[in-house]
Amino acid sequence: MKLLIIFLIIILLLILFGPMKIQNRILEMMYPREYENFVSLYSKEYNVDENLVYAIIKAESNFDPDAVSGKSAKGLMQIVDETAMDVAKALSLNISQEELIERLNDIDLNINLGTKYISMLLEKYENIALALTAYNAGIGTVDNWIEKGTIKSDGSDVENIPYKETNQYVRKILRDYYIYQKLYS
Repeated sequence: MKLLIIFLIIILLLILFGPMKIQNRILEMMYPREYENFVSLYSKEYNVDENLVYAIIKAESNFDPDAVSGKSAKGLMQIVDETAMDVAKALSLNISQEELIERLNDIDLNINLGTKYISMLLEKYENIALALTAYNAGIGTVDNWIEKGTIKSDGSDVENIPYKETNQYVRKILRDYYIYQKLYS
């Protein structure tokens, strides 16, 4: 009897909403757009596609503002203290180093810094894949890989990223970015 009721509910949902709407609704739950006011504000301010910011947040913290990594990266966009200080300086934020580090889990500040940082990387590398690689592995590491010919400066060979974690990270965000674009653009 239970199975029949579940089956009837599924049929009713398909009739009411159609299979594509249900699939899209499920995907929207898996790929949310939380903190939309901050993401929209800073994406526009720093000329970064909102969908890319959402893909980064999903991969970095899965929308948990209190997330802290094993490497002490903090907040939604998983920013380490040193990067936060560099980006805050580039933004001329009037905030002490102690307060900045203390407030890295603050949603507004974290999205501001993370979005500005990815915009700086996009400007430097002129390529999403390389910008994401640098976001994860660091600018010096990426510059070294390019200089040695490990990866190309046009980002066309991200499969050659030597760090397994970074390789998987870049692929995951590119996949999620594509899904966000299809769902919300």
